[in-house]
Parts: sequence; structure tokens; C-alpha cells
Amino acid sequence: MMRLGVIGTGSITKQFIEAAQTTGHYQLAAVYSRSKKKATAFATEFSAGHRPAVGFSDLPDFLASEVEVVYIASPNSVHFAQAKAALLAGKNIIVEKPAFSTPHEMSEIIHLAATRGLFYFEAARHIHEPGFEKLQSSMPTANKIVGADFTYAKYSSRYDAVLAGEEPNIFSPKFSGGALMDLGVYLVYAAVSLFGSPEESFYRYQKVATGVDGRGTALLRYDHFDVTLHCGKINDATTSNEIYTTAGTIFTPTITGIEEVSHFERTSQTTTTNKITLADNPMVYEANRFAEMMNNPDDFQLGQQYEELVELSRQVNFVLTRLRHNSGLIFAADMPKD
Repeated sequence: MMRLGVIGTGSITKQFIEAAQTTGHYQLAAVYSRSKKKATAFATEFSAGHRPAVGFSDLPDFLASEVEVVYIASPNSVHFAQAKAALLAGKNIIVEKPAFSTPHEMSEIIHLAATRGLFYFEAARHIHEPGFEKLQSSMPTANKIVGADFTYAKYSSRYDAVLAGEEPNIFSPKFSGGALMDLGVYLVYAAVSLFGSPEESFYRYQKVATGVDGRGTALLRYDHFDVTLHCGKINDATTSNEIYTTAGTIFTPTITGIEEVSHFERTSQTTTTNKITLADNPMVYEANRFAEMMNNPDDFQLGQQYEELVELSRQVNFVLTRLRHNSGLIFAADMPKD
């Protein structure tokens, strides 16, 4: 089993550790947090029946430990510095989405990983799930696509803090927060995975008091069709996700954790629904896929799949950045460094 180190002690980290341990490919070895007490408690919680994991509050000490792969789930704006430090320490990295704030950060990490013979993965879990793979296999050829509408909006409990005058990380421009980066990234990943990179992209958003987008609508323009994305952290949405074709409509209730894909056929006026069984913890699919690639570095087919994942990550980052910049949404990470 690979020795796993994690940066961050939030709920998403817990879910990934549980998924990783379920696969049988990873053993938690180290936890980093700014609080040594929190890191130690977290490490103890997930060490039952295994060699005890160690808690660290010093990043260099954490990276000097015997971990082989580091999962990074810290605030968005610090992903880059931590990912770079991990690669320089000889560790493979799995970076929670959105991996990086800018194309410059993305390019530097991809180049560094490649030159050091290490793996970089962006943890966009939904594209590895069987439901999304079923959606992909349902796609017609590009000339039969008319358009698509994707939505992911969920009211964030942290927005109450914004309304109270605070600036939580997830709503802070200093930490590369907001609706597009937190939830819109799922939609951009879906669109780029299914249709490729758009020729043009535009974003209009509703600004909250902290200066980031609370909700917004993106338009991705392709050669002969458009894709509309709706994301939000200050509202809830219940609409389905739809792909319009010359023959009808393909639709699914969600874009993550897909458990059914339906087809409406216009000529017969009938709808066929395919049900998909999803694991209790849907992060097992990405954890398994990443482990397979890391454990088989000389497999040609897996190597091709890895390069495709890296390029997809790069393209998604570029689209997210272009959407932000075209709408005037600027982060601290966009500013020139001294």
C-alpha cells in the first residue's frame, strides 16, 4: 500500500481518507495541520487497526516523512505552494479541485511533476464515477449536439458568516473562493470532458459583500452550439442537467453523483432511463484510478490516460481563469508577485 499524507483536516479530507482506505491501495501515514493537536487527533482517528499515522504542524517535517503521495485539501490559494513543496520533496500529489488559481501555477506544477517523474492529479471526483462515464458513452457525434444546460447550486452555510460581516475562505478573493471555483468547476469539468474546450467563454455573476461571486451564469461557445452553466453558493437549484441533440434530449438530475441517465427520443416521444449503482463513498473511483496509474508507471495505456487527465486539468483551469477575467473577477493570486 502507498503511504498517504494529507494536508487539511476538513470533511472532504475525511471522505477521501475513507475512500482511499476502502480501495486497499493507501495507508494513512501522516497528517498536516497548522494545529499540532488537531493533526494528531485526526491522525489517531484514522489509524485504527493500522500503523499509527503521525500528526505534524510543520510542513517541511511533514514532507520529510515517509509519505509517498500527498492529498492537498487546504484553501484554494495555498494549493500551489504546498503542491510545489511536495513535488520538490519527491512526493506524488493529489490536489483537491480547483487545483490552482491561475494557468501559470498550473503549468509550473505540471512541468515540475513531469521533470521529476512524479504524478499530479486534480481530484475532480465526478468525472471518474460510473454515472458520468455512462453519460459520456451516451453522447452523439458533435454535429448532432444542439446545446446543453448544466446547473449546480447549493446554499452554503458559510454564507451566513458573510451576511454577518465575516470573510470565510470559501467566499474570499484572497483564498480564490466563490461559486465558480467551488461549484462551477464541476460544471466546467463536465463541459470540457464532454465537448472539449470552448472557442469563447463569458461569465456574469452576482457579487457578495466579500467581492467574489455568490452565484453566476457562464456561456461556453462552441462551433455550432452553446453550453450554459449555472452555479451558486447563495441559492439552491433543483433543475436537471440537459444535453440537447438533433434526436432529442439526454438528461440527468445531477452532474455529480449521477445515478441515472435518461434519453428523450423526439420521434417516438418516449423516455428511457438507465439506472447506475453508485458506491456509498463516490471518491473511491478517483482513489482507485489514481492508485492504478501510480502503481503501474510503465503501462502505456495508463500513461496515455494519465496524460489526458493532466491536459483536461490544464484546460479546465484555463476556462475557469478566462471566465473570471472576462467578467472582472480577480483574485489575489492573479496579482504580479514581487
